Amino acid sequence: MSGFEIGTDGPQVIVVGVDGSETSMRGTAYAWGLARRQGSELIFVYVVVTSPITALIPDASVSAIQAQEEAGAELRDRLAKVAESIQPWVRHTFRIERGDAASVLIRVANEVRADAVVVGSSAQAGHRLMGSVAVRLVRAGRWPVTVVP
Repeated sequence: MSGFEIGTDGPQVIVVGVDGSETSMRGTAYAWGLARRQGSELIFVYVVVTSPITALIPDASVSAIQAQEEAGAELRDRLAKVAESIQPWVRHTFRIERGDAASVLIRVANEVRADAVVVGSSAQAGHRLMGSVAVRLVRAGRWPVTVVP
């Protein structure tokens, strides 16, 4: 039984997609517990969604992007308070990125050499046709993806 230590074989870096929804907050709680037990680092990623369509209406897109960035900052502050009061020993960072949610999560997971990705399940009906963020992450096939309902 050489080479195996109990408690040190889990993910060391976990990327967590957050958007403030109920399912993403459950995913956050799951990831925090996993990180606490495994001694992992958490990289929370909030994506300000941009698309080619928003470029067609510049004033509206600027307002929408600013609103999303403000929501991301509020979520970052919320998670920081949780970290201080509940689990201050879990290493974590919070990133606000722009782009398509799945593409951004894939890019960040590659950048930080993530061992796992955690997201909340999508409740949007359109995702059944186009594919949810979780499905696109699974299809990327680079890390285990946990989808929290």
